[in-house]
Amino acid sequence: MMGDIIPTQCGMVELRWGERTYVMGVLNLAPDSFSGDGLGGDVEQALSRARMFQEEGVDIIDVGGESTRPGSTPVSVEEELGRVIPAIERIVGEVGVPISIDTYKSEVARRAIDSGAGMINDIWGLKYDPRIADVAREYRVPLIIVQNQRNRPYNDFFPELIRGLRWSIGIALERGVQEGNIIIDPGIGFGKTPEQNLEITRRLGELKGLGRPILIGPSRKSVIGLVLDLPVDQRLEGTAAAVAIGIANGADMVRVHDAREMVRVTRMSDAIVRGKIW
Repeated sequence: MMGDIIPTQCGMVELRWGERTYVMGVLNLAPDSFSGDGLGGDVEQALSRARMFQEEGVDIIDVGGESTRPGSTPVSVEEELGRVIPAIERIVGEVGVPISIDTYKSEVARRAIDSGAGMINDIWGLKYDPRIADVAREYRVPLIIVQNQRNRPYNDFFPELIRGLRWSIGIALERGVQEGNIIIDPGIGFGKTPEQNLEITRRLGELKGLGRPILIGPSRKSVIGLVLDLPVDQRLEGTAAAVAIGIANGADMVRVHDAREMVRVTRMSDAIVRGKIW
């Protein structure tokens, strides 16, 4: 699986695509996170959670300072920087896990990389601020591009999703990002109906034609709550099912809140799907 795709360097870690599934732990510094685990910029709590993620076996910690839930209030660059930069600087100095910055603003991305982050996660897939690609090129860091369709419904869902990802890949390449540093995310929960979110996981293998590693982020999403009729703090089993099936259908990285449990799910899934026993 994906043996022809070269490894991606993230900080001191080499991501060898196809050998196993990588786990990204979510560290929310926004006070209004949809998942209920936002830290509101508390650096000490951020460090504590980062240490816990390291103990639980995550490969990357994704630090974000702005909620991405539907209807959330955008924050200024200054406010976002005030939340994420002190935390990144503290974590980098004391935790050995690479840091990703979850932002769609190029200035925040640049400052985060300067502070020690080694990856950029852009939930708008270069639609909001394509200069993020310039930052990824200059610093030679991996760039995750998310297919986000908020505020505009699909006419022909899956073909449009693929075209959207292909467009973002094209912009990144045009601006000089190395192809080996591009990771795609179909954007579960970002402008999709519940049915479309489920369809993404079923048809994940069709994204392999884009030739890039695939990240999925089903963790605690509203589609799980809808299917199981459960609140956000009771979606562990639903997340586990989505992660396992996503890996079976081609996911190379999963973005999760419940790291300990999802690392176990990932390892078992890899043993079955990839024949990989750690």
